[in-house]
Amino acid sequence: MVRSVGRRRSVTGGVRPRFSVGTGLVVAGLSLTAVAILLPVQLFASSGSAAGSSAPAAQDDGLGVWNTPSGPLTPLDREFVGKVRQAGLWELPAGRQALQRGKRQAVRHAGRHLTEGHTDLNRRAADAARALAVPLPGQPTPEQRGWIAQLDAAEGDTYERLFVNLARRAHGKVFSLVAQVRANTRNAVIRDLATRANSVVLDHITALEQTGLVDFGALDGGPVSGGSGTATVAPPPAK
Repeated sequence: MVRSVGRRRSVTGGVRPRFSVGTGLVVAGLSLTAVAILLPVQLFASSGSAAGSSAPAAQDDGLGVWNTPSGPLTPLDREFVGKVRQAGLWELPAGRQALQRGKRQAVRHAGRHLTEGHTDLNRRAADAARALAVPLPGQPTPEQRGWIAQLDAAEGDTYERLFVNLARRAHGKVFSLVAQVRANTRNAVIRDLATRANSVVLDHITALEQTGLVDFGALDGGPVSGGSGTATVAPPPAK
């Protein structure tokens, strides 16, 4: 006797398909897969929108967007060139000082990296400013002069910790600006400068952290502060 597979008669006499438990599990699994695929896409879209809306805005210099041969130049682009130069006005002399006064080899190593990196970035920022007609700062800010004065007055272990923590905090702040500019600029000159600055700043952060003197608790609103021209670091660990 031959039996049909996959169909059976209903109580009303019609023919309806026969679904096994395995078939139901397959259908349920496919449904869950579709949800798993769609959910990350929706979350990504919403988080990307939120990230874009929360990105820090540049200070409006009132000059709008400039059309240049290398592409549009926004207020953020112009601010970035000035920030690169401004950082070098204190971090370059601080790096030279650490190279000379550091007792730890790791501190001298960090000082060398700051010296070489900001010498290069100063030149590149000057080239970008000249090409784009962007004015550059010519001296450290009062805050930066306060940091330099404290380094001049500090000695020994206190000096090394002060240098490392002031420089590490400053580099952490500029790192986020570099990333924002590199991701959003439409100007080729700014893009090249941001690409180089990204590499240099990350190298400096790494060298400073390799000293083992970074107080990570002070990086975000901790004791290292320049608002009033003062800065403190954690005391050295007890021996």
